[in-house]
Amino acid sequence: MSSKIVCIGRNYVEHIHELGNDIPDDMVVFLKPNSAISNSLLSYAGEALHYEAELCFMVSDGQFSAVGVGLDMTKRELQTKLKNQGLPWERAKAFDGSALFSEFIAITANMKDWCFQLTIDNAVTQLGHQQLMMYQPQDIFNVVSEFMTLNDGDIVMTGTPKGVGVVTADSTFELSLWANVPFNVFETALSGDKPIEQLCGSPEIVKQWQAK
Repeated sequence: MSSKIVCIGRNYVEHIHELGNDIPDDMVVFLKPNSAISNSLLSYAGEALHYEAELCFMVSDGQFSAVGVGLDMTKRELQTKLKNQGLPWERAKAFDGSALFSEFIAITANMKDWCFQLTIDNAVTQLGHQQLMMYQPQDIFNVVSEFMTLNDGDIVMTGTPKGVGVVTADSTFELSLWANVPFNVFETALSGDKPIEQLCGSPEIVKQWQAK
């Protein structure tokens, strides 16, 4: 059982621009409690919810030992209001049901260059690659460990690429993860020339949710 979820914000430049934010000088870190974890994808919780697909890691024995994908659910209207007032984001980011995850699989020595894709009703909505991250996984682990103990079972969400949006009830979300995807192959998929499935074959992980 995770004691906490550590989240990295503003880790993809195009997503920073997408939301009209400034590029931060340092790593943006915030937390979700383990009560945020759910397997139910909600479209509404006091206001419309936004999805953010992310590459995620699980901690064990002082390292990232397993990898998965997840959705960071956000009350965007409330978050914007809180940010404008200079207040913390927890009410918009750490509510019950704000963290959804796939299974986690063990990381082996030959796994690198992670690529993940979110489709909504079979349309590609977000496509991310590890090399687009401002802070790489090991950098994240090292920086967070400087000021916070990462316990076995803790989950780290590494940020979201461009393409975030509002969850629509009854839509089907599918989040997939591939390992060892060369960046030029990812760029081909991102351009729309060929789907990532055709370029890379079956993913390591596939997780579906039906929005409520």
